Amino acid sequence: MNTPSSTDIINKLKNLDFSINEDPNIDQGERALSAVAGSYLLFKGMGNLFKHPILGLISTAAAGLLLYRGVTGVCPVYKKLGKDTTDPQAINITEQITVNAPRAAVYNFWRELSNLPKFMTHLKSVDTISPTESHWVANTPGNIIGLSWNAEITREEEGYYIGWRSIEGSMVDNAGKVEFKDALNGTDTELSIEINYFPPAGSVGRGLASLFNGVFESMIRKDVQNFKQYAEQADFRKFAGLSELS
Repeated sequence: MNTPSSTDIINKLKNLDFSINEDPNIDQGERALSAVAGSYLLFKGMGNLFKHPILGLISTAAAGLLLYRGVTGVCPVYKKLGKDTTDPQAINITEQITVNAPRAAVYNFWRELSNLPKFMTHLKSVDTISPTESHWVANTPGNIIGLSWNAEITREEEGYYIGWRSIEGSMVDNAGKVEFKDALNGTDTELSIEINYFPPAGSVGRGLASLFNGVFESMIRKDVQNFKQYAEQADFRKFAGLSELS
């Protein structure tokens, strides 16, 4: 295997655009890792410059790139690939669950959106503004950022379907839908649930990126699955006019 010469390495580095007159394209976590890894490689590379000049030069060049990424938040390689990790990814939760309650009762519970925080821990409150509009407040990880929005019912079929989405211009775009079907046993209800969160682009989106790093997504997914257990508890059974399960 041919070892690259110092000239080859320098030429490759010249082909990368190291301009800093642009927005960062890597997130804070990646910047921190780049700075730590770059510092380590720089230390190792400098130590090898006299013992193993080529290896030392390679390590030093790699360290320079990593340190540049860490300090500026700009990755020339990502730029060439059109990749940007500062834009938080959308959260899409799709679940199917079956609960031991009749469809009409389950639908009525969900249609009263203020009931959702009773089993969804990522929601602090949902307040009704009008028959089709509501105000939502989220419990974000660590409650570092206040997150709220208004949403409206976009489609409903009484007893069978509810669809909603946030009002245009909201801090975070949220949309969801739930379909209700009678289970084969004729007494249970099958729910097909889809919930989406779309963080905004740009500087606001980068400020909220930490919320969409897996922690918030895991919280929402667990919340949806919690409804099966909640439907067996006294609070829901009382709302639905059902006797408690033994």
